[in-house]
Amino acid sequence: MATATNPVVTQYSPTTVQQPKLTSIKKLAESSSEISFIPSAYKYKSGNPQDEAILLDDDEEAKIPIVDFSLLTSGTPEQRSKAISDLGKACEDLGFFMVINHGIPEELMKEVLDGCIRFYDLSEEEKHEYEGKHVLDPIRCGTSFNTSVENVLYWRDFLKVFVYPEFHFPNKPAGFSELSSQFCKKSREVTWELLKGVSESLGLEADYLDKALNVESEGLQIFIANLYPPCPQPELALGMPPHSDHGLLTLLIQNGITGLQVQRRNGKWVNVNAIPNSLLFNTGDHLEIFSNGKYRSNIHRAVLNNNATRISVVVPIGPSLNVVVNPASQLVETGNHPPAYVGMKYKDYLELHQSSRLDGKSILDRVRL
Repeated sequence: MATATNPVVTQYSPTTVQQPKLTSIKKLAESSSEISFIPSAYKYKSGNPQDEAILLDDDEEAKIPIVDFSLLTSGTPEQRSKAISDLGKACEDLGFFMVINHGIPEELMKEVLDGCIRFYDLSEEEKHEYEGKHVLDPIRCGTSFNTSVENVLYWRDFLKVFVYPEFHFPNKPAGFSELSSQFCKKSREVTWELLKGVSESLGLEADYLDKALNVESEGLQIFIANLYPPCPQPELALGMPPHSDHGLLTLLIQNGITGLQVQRRNGKWVNVNAIPNSLLFNTGDHLEIFSNGKYRSNIHRAVLNNNATRISVVVPIGPSLNVVVNPASQLVETGNHPPAYVGMKYKDYLELHQSSRLDGKSILDRVRL
């Protein structure tokens, strides 16, 4: 397929991070524990419930699709076929699902989450060592999302690390890097198997997606540790705004504190509470592009509370940075299903995504035809 050029990207400015010196949310929350108001820079919402999308009833939580990983990898042919069907339906309907029986030890996940706490307990000076200067630096620590372009800041501290095909990681605190390396390796193996199932659910060969996007040998994997401290006015602020992820699939674990919400096709939001020891997954923009719109990337956000710190570890996996991502040629039929997206190198898309304000699918909209 011929690759078109996106004129928006060629006009996009360099993406060096020039963030103002801001206090981390952790430090701000700890220093203002007796204050009942947030700084105006963090006021994202008006506080009027009528201004917000309707939140679905709590019983909707039980309807998050579940995929049994053991059936996908070692079930009978009939069980595997059912697991692939469930996976495809989850990607098509909600773009969000839980994976059970995945084989990653629960103790390892707890140790990684504890490692995140120890990282954020480092001094401000120690964390500043990992600030990064460019959105594609392999290690970046900061606050909000991209403070150089945001009109409103988010109640969140983050650590972002490129962990595959090359493993980078802070050398503090002791042991955190080793634990995270183990977790990333196991989560990568789970995601790769899921992507094989996704490929088959689209009517393609199991290895079609991998061969087209060079995922297993050079696909980018990122480890993101998010910290959402208690917020004195959680109804006015957000941890992360509504957005879709770059990449193919994103894995998420959290410390048992709720705060993740996903958006259904009807625009309504639903709270997500994971089954103990399960993995949460959502579809990314590049799975939508690859499937030519059959599987749509999920929009989600992080809401806050005023009494507990939420920690989440998010691990997106995408194509090779140098691959130009187009709709799969076998899914494109001239006349009936023409390409719905222009081809773009994953590295360029990632740079654009990380350099912009988060706003739903505004970045994906730039490559729609």
